[in-house]
Amino acid sequence: MPLLRLDKISLAFGHKPLLENAKLEIRRGERVCLLGRNGEGKSSLLRVVSGEITPDDGSVWVRPGARVAYLAQEIVLDSDDSVFDVVAGGLAELGELLSGYHHAVAEVAHAHTEAGAQRLAELQHALEAADGWRLEQRVETVLSRLKLDGDAVLHTLSGGWRRRVLLARALVCDPDVLLLDEPTNHLDIDAIRWLEEFLSDHAGAVLFVSHDRMFVRRLATRIVELDRGMLASWPGTYDDYLRRKDDQLVAEARHHALFDRKLSQEEAWIRQGIKARRTRNEGRVRALEAMREQRRLRRERRGQLEMKLEEAEVSGHLVVEAEHADVRFGEKTVISDFSARIMRGDRIGIIGPNGAGKSTLIRLLLGEIAATNGQVRRGTKLQVAYFDQQRAQLDPAATVMQSVGGGSLTVTVNGRERHVAGYLQDFLFPPQRLRSPVSTLSGGERNRLLLARLFAQSANLLVLDEPTNDLDVETLELLEELLINYQGTLLLVSHDRAFLDAVITSTLVLEGGGHVSEYVGGYSDWLRQREDARTQRDKPAGGASPAQPAAGRAEQRLAKRPARLSYKEQQELKALPGKIEALEAEQSRLHIAVGTAGFYQQPGDGIAVTLARMESVGREIEAAYHRWEELESLARSVE
Repeated sequence: MPLLRLDKISLAFGHKPLLENAKLEIRRGERVCLLGRNGEGKSSLLRVVSGEITPDDGSVWVRPGARVAYLAQEIVLDSDDSVFDVVAGGLAELGELLSGYHHAVAEVAHAHTEAGAQRLAELQHALEAADGWRLEQRVETVLSRLKLDGDAVLHTLSGGWRRRVLLARALVCDPDVLLLDEPTNHLDIDAIRWLEEFLSDHAGAVLFVSHDRMFVRRLATRIVELDRGMLASWPGTYDDYLRRKDDQLVAEARHHALFDRKLSQEEAWIRQGIKARRTRNEGRVRALEAMREQRRLRRERRGQLEMKLEEAEVSGHLVVEAEHADVRFGEKTVISDFSARIMRGDRIGIIGPNGAGKSTLIRLLLGEIAATNGQVRRGTKLQVAYFDQQRAQLDPAATVMQSVGGGSLTVTVNGRERHVAGYLQDFLFPPQRLRSPVSTLSGGERNRLLLARLFAQSANLLVLDEPTNDLDVETLELLEELLINYQGTLLLVSHDRAFLDAVITSTLVLEGGGHVSEYVGGYSDWLRQREDARTQRDKPAGGASPAQPAAGRAEQRLAKRPARLSYKEQQELKALPGKIEALEAEQSRLHIAVGTAGFYQQPGDGIAVTLARMESVGREIEAAYHRWEELESLARSVE
C-alpha cells in the first residue's frame, strides 16, 4: 500500500501549465529524486504534496495517520524563538516539552529558585513518561551534525543558516513522508555526507529535489522526471536514468521528425487538391485537421542553454602570490601562515566547512582585505568577475532586462554588440519573462540571471562562490564545459563534489585553526591524498598499520591459502560467468517490467515482490563479480 498517491494532478500559473494529469505513487522505504529543468514546476509539485497549494484538478492522497514534513527551497520563516525551539517544534507537543525543559535548565543554572527547580522536576517527569529523552538526544544530534547553535535566535541568522534550521526541524520528527527541496544548498561537504547517511537509514519515504549529482547517485532508488508537465518514473539508479533518458529523447526526436514529414506531405496534398479543384477525400481532410491540432498541442522541450564567457586581455603570468600570510579579527585567527602561488590559467577549488573562512580567503587573494602578517602580491592586468552566492548583486525590484543591461538595451559579448532580449534568450528567458521583476524568479532562474550578468563582463580572473545552487543538471554540465575551456584563472568555492572533480586542477582546503593546505586535483583526489597521509601518519615506524585497509587484509588471506585452487573452486570459477550472465539477463527483464506503463497500477504486493527481487539480483551480481575476481586473482598468482 502506498504512503502517497497523486491522481491526475493538473496545475497552471497564468499562461503556463506546470502539471498535466500527473500521476505518482511512493511507498515506504523509497527515496525518489524529482528531476527537471529549472522552472518546470518541481517546487510547485512538492508544495501540492505538502498541502501548501491546491491543484487545479486531480487529488492528493496521503495514508491516514502518516506524518509529512516539508523543507521548502525559499526561506520565509522569521521568529524570535531560539534555534532549539524551532527544531524541537517539529515534534509537536513533545517539542514543547523539550523546549520548556531546555529553558528551565538554563534558568536554574542562571538563578536557582525553588519554583524553577519544581518546574524542572515536573518537566523531567513528563519527559520520562513520554520517552522524551530519546527525542532530546535526536534533536541534539541533528543540531550537532548540522553545526547549529541551539541557543541562537532565529532572526539573527542568515538565510543559509535559517535553511539549516528548517532542515533540522524536518529531520527530527522522523516523518513517514519527507519532502526536501534542494536540501544540500548551503550545506558544507561534511554536512552533506552526514545527510546522505541519515536519509539512507530513514525508514519512511523520501521525495527530494536535488541537482547534486553525487548526492542523487548515492541516495535515489528511483528517478521521477517532470518534463513539459508530465511525470515519468525511471526505476533504478541515476546512471540507469541517464542512459534510458538519452534513448527516449532519440526515439522522441525520430517520431516527431516522421510525424512532421507526414504532416508536410498532407499539407502539400490538400493545397494541390484545392489548386486543381478536384474532389477531396473528406476523411483525409479530417485526419489532416487532427494532425494539425496534435502538432499545435505538442509541448516542445526548451532550447539548449547557450553561455559564452567574455574574456578580457591576458593577465600577467603571476596572478596572486601569498607568503606566510595571516588574517586575524581581534583575537580570532581565520587564516594562519598561508603561502601559495596562483598562476595564469590555474583552476583552484576552495573547500572547507561553513564558517571556516573561505570568503575571507577569497577577499585576501583579491586584495579586499589586508594580511595581518606576511604579504600578498597580485599580478598585473587583472580583471575580476565575481559571482556572489547570496545574489546580492541582483535588485529584487529590477526587471530581468534591467538586471543585465542596466539602462541600456544592448550588451557587448566577445566584442559583438547584442540586444539584451536576444542575449537573455541564450539563458532560456522567454520574451514574456524579460519584464518580470527579479523577486518573481525561482532560485534557478535567479542563478541563470546572475550568470548572464556575470558573463557579459570582461574578465581574466573568474571568482565563483557556490554557483551551482539551484541550477538544473543540463545547466550544470554546460557550465562545467564552459569552465573547463576557460583560458583565464578560476577561483571556485563549491560543495558540489562532482562539479569540483570535473572543473578544478588543484584544491585549497581550510582544515581548521586557520590552516590552509594545498592538494593537487579535485575533491576525490583530495580525499585520497588525505587518507594516504593519515595512513602514513598512523603507521608504526617498524611495521604495518594496525588498522589495515580491506584490500590489504584480503591479500593476507590469499597469501595464507594453498598455492593452487581446489577442485571445488576450479568448478566454481568455471560456472561463475554463466551465473553472472543469467543474473544480468534476469535483471534486464526486471528493469523492463518495472519500466512499463502499467507496472505501478498492479496490486501493491506484486510491486513490492518485483522491486525486492530487483534489489536482491543486484546484490547477487555484485557478490558474484567479487567472488570471480577473487578466484581469478588467486588462479593468476599460481600460474
